[in-house]
Amino acid sequence: MTTPQRPTGLSRAEVAAKVAAAIPDGACVNLGIGAPTAVADHLPDGVEIMLHTENGMLGMGAAPAPEHVDPDLINAGKQAVTAVLGASYFHHADSFAMMRGGHVDLCVLGAYQVSQRGDLANWSTGAPGAIPAVGGAMDLATGAREVVVMTDLLTRDGTPKLVQDCTYPLTGVACVTRVFTDHGAFTITDGRFALDEIYGDADVRWLRATLDLDLVDARQEDQT
Repeated sequence: MTTPQRPTGLSRAEVAAKVAAAIPDGACVNLGIGAPTAVADHLPDGVEIMLHTENGMLGMGAAPAPEHVDPDLINAGKQAVTAVLGASYFHHADSFAMMRGGHVDLCVLGAYQVSQRGDLANWSTGAPGAIPAVGGAMDLATGAREVVVMTDLLTRDGTPKLVQDCTYPLTGVACVTRVFTDHGAFTITDGRFALDEIYGDADVRWLRATLDLDLVDARQEDQT
């Protein structure tokens, strides 16, 4: 089967805005290291979302302007952040207790692979010489009430990140519920990916040919 030419998609900032818009009002949310941190810069006005960072802060805000950077105020990825009114600081161990104890409503994580049953692989490719980076992802994958993934649909060489079964070491089993990518948003249900939205110039034909999955077009179901 010949795969159609790769279409244009959303920018990382645009995907972050999609994720931010889907977060429910009043949620306590952890943003994983990497691309998910951009979600903090796109939270909609008029909603109260408490951002948690595993290095010990609740009430994290968006990235500061360069002239307002505080070197002591960082997220888990060592990026400069701001604090919203009422923010609190606590020990690293207390932060992990919140994550492991089910006190985080939703987390947004990056991924190397996500399987159709919701398995997540995001800490190692298993390649020789690769530097593993577990961090708190395993704690979030099992402790957060909902796990959302934000990632590119394809790797740089065009390999899909949405797969039937993960071939990389797992971070969590059957934990992911939603995936936001540059070409579309998906919900995982009944062991299959359901397409909720298409972004950019992609279409269902291209997605099915590229991913080689039993992809459900939930948009058609919504219209019936």
